[in-house]
Amino acid sequence: MTVFLFSGQGSQYSGMGKELLEANPEFSFIYDTASEILGYDLKKICFEASEEELAKTCNSQPAIMATSLLCFEAAKKAGIGFSAVAGHSLGEYAAMTASGMLSLEDGFKVIKARAAAMEKAAQNTDGVMYAVMKKTPEEIEKVCAETEGYVVPVNYNSAAQTVIAGEREAASRAAEALGAMGARTVQLKVASAFHSKLMEGAAEEFYEEIKGIGFKKPEVSFYSNVTGGELTDFSDMPSLLKKHMVSPVRFTSELAALQASGYDTFIELGPNKVLSGLVKKTLKGVNIFNIENPSGVENVCKSI
Repeated sequence: MTVFLFSGQGSQYSGMGKELLEANPEFSFIYDTASEILGYDLKKICFEASEEELAKTCNSQPAIMATSLLCFEAAKKAGIGFSAVAGHSLGEYAAMTASGMLSLEDGFKVIKARAAAMEKAAQNTDGVMYAVMKKTPEEIEKVCAETEGYVVPVNYNSAAQTVIAGEREAASRAAEALGAMGARTVQLKVASAFHSKLMEGAAEEFYEEIKGIGFKKPEVSFYSNVTGGELTDFSDMPSLLKKHMVSPVRFTSELAALQASGYDTFIELGPNKVLSGLVKKTLKGVNIFNIENPSGVENVCKSI
């Protein structure tokens, strides 16, 4: 059984998707649709923007989503089947679109609203995020709880990596304390403390923008960051996505739930191989692939 995984923020790089689009020019409609909704040339951002420009939240989120959906269309064209989708944070929006929960147009309307709200919140808050390696989630939770100020675990990425986020001084103190305990910590190149209470204003603003958008029941199984398992109630997705913005990403729980349900082939769709690496560190006995260029598509076709 195969699940498609969709890449999250931070995986972007200038030129992502260019080679795959050149091999599949019929999928230009993804960028055309996105550009019309965003009000700027997204293809130019993906292929020509500097790393600094591409890293801006208002650019990186739709750019990664477009690249991921290009990879999705290329996988479908090659006859690669799937019966479930999951994404890491931002990746859930590509997963929603790929699963039929959102139309392509609505998918980009939603991500435009999300990116704008998060960028605004980032400008009004002084938050940071650190990836923490070589310590268990429980050890990291304990240090965060004991640190003065606001800092919490927000991304449970693998058994070997948890991301913390919060106010700059508090997060820095927690990272320093964890480093003294033997952890390796890396400050992430993101604009603020995503998936924390510093995004509460953004979550409210985002909800107001998307509450009128129609979400359908997905055509395949959908796994959620918020619940850490398969989502079955799609009656109020705007409220769930509002919660998603301020809740931890329970990616390790999702992976465990997918494996327990019989999924043994994990195909990451999107730039870089971040999620593929997290799957390797979390699950044993599964097949892991990444599609971000034509050779990735060929590799999957030869292997499964």
